[in-house]
Amino acid sequence: MIETKSEMIFGVRAVIEAIQAGKEIDKVLVKRDMQGDLSHELFAALKGSFIPVQRVPVERINRITRKNHQGVVAFISPVAYQRVEELVPFLFEQGKNPFLVLLDGVTDVRNFGAIARTCECAGVDAVVIPARGGASATADAVKTSAGALLRLPVCREQSLTATLRYLKNSGFHLIAATEKGDYDYTQANYEAPVCIVMGAEDKGISYDNLALCDEWVRIPMFGSIESLNVSVAAGILVYEAVRQRPGALEGASSVH
Repeated sequence: MIETKSEMIFGVRAVIEAIQAGKEIDKVLVKRDMQGDLSHELFAALKGSFIPVQRVPVERINRITRKNHQGVVAFISPVAYQRVEELVPFLFEQGKNPFLVLLDGVTDVRNFGAIARTCECAGVDAVVIPARGGASATADAVKTSAGALLRLPVCREQSLTATLRYLKNSGFHLIAATEKGDYDYTQANYEAPVCIVMGAEDKGISYDNLALCDEWVRIPMFGSIESLNVSVAAGILVYEAVRQRPGALEGASSVH
């Protein structure tokens, strides 16, 4: 069993020092009406970083810790986030045919963990998530992933739209899973460098991101329920890609 705990830092000075030391911070909660010199110093340290910041009522922070938090709490991520613009050139330099999965608005950590587990098993090179508006690699996500998030690169990006443009310009084929799909997912071409884009179950993929995708595919439904759980849908597409990609099945182990 994977045991992980979320490390927490509280107090303005301690959080500033953690940022300056390059700690991998998942998010920072700041008291909504926080002001003063230390507040300015904190936001100066956060400026230019990819760390999500949430302004919240002080009562929420009090529920997390009763210690002298000074209106600031930071959560340390159990994984080291990467950047797509740094990872992709490395993958090409290694002679790989890159395979990415991008999650647009998937907020449930259990779904995120389950998708990461499938991706790690299938040899996906990285999962891409947004800095805001999606699940992150928390201790609960790591546990749900059965530890896959400790092995699988996770790229956290400020703008998924800009990331998709970068991937497209880098020669990636972008495949969106959507109920608006033009045809069955098995008819898509997954052989080139590919990024499969999955959206939230309620909202799907945002229009701007959908518009950038080269193919829109759907999974056929035969029952009365209109959609699959996003982690199940991701597994179906990921393993169709594995089936199509040259040499992907070589050296794979079998489950008996």
